[in-house]
Amino acid sequence: MSCAKKAAAQATLLVVGIAMLCFGAWRGEAATVLSKAIKLCLECVGIG
Repeated sequence: MSCAKKAAAQATLLVVGIAMLCFGAWRGEAATVLSKAIKLCLECVGIG
């Protein structure tokens, strides 16, 4: 793969990743993920 094609692929994947992250935050998925992470951590420690 040439250097220019590799850079273009990396830039494309970066833009797509940022778009997916923004779409998930727009849908309110960040709060869901945080809630599940807190519950999982509390269960592992044995508090919850």
